[in-house]
Amino acid sequence: MLSSIRTRFSVARVILGYINKDAFAPAAICLPHPRNYTTTIDSNAPIELKENPFAKEKIQCVLCKHGINPDYKNVQLLSQFQSPYTGRVYGRHITGLCQNRHEQVEREIIKAQNAGLMPTYHKAVEFLNDPKLFDPEKAIRPHKY
Repeated sequence: MLSSIRTRFSVARVILGYINKDAFAPAAICLPHPRNYTTTIDSNAPIELKENPFAKEKIQCVLCKHGINPDYKNVQLLSQFQSPYTGRVYGRHITGLCQNRHEQVEREIIKAQNAGLMPTYHKAVEFLNDPKLFDPEKAIRPHKY
């Protein structure tokens, strides 16, 4: 189509030599509106998205979300995962921790207890009024499986 327009343009320039030649410059050629063009891309073809807009947000544990690595010297954080009555470490189904972080917390609590920084059979009294990271009475998962 473009080649036929160019040939018409060159014929018109020869015939109408007395008209301003700049008016017939290739940039001045009026082409049909792009809306009227037929494209090779099918308009009914599915659109490919980079990511799923309906995908749920990946659930992360409290420590992974904030990038916190448990340390045996941070007794106040570790005491959050310890029962105030028995001194036992809460399970993953109660704390909502991922397996990796839960194992780290358990190891660090044992280190802190062996170092004498944490009591073994109860929670330290000074940490009883700390804000709760989770509710031990209401498990995040109803069972531990």
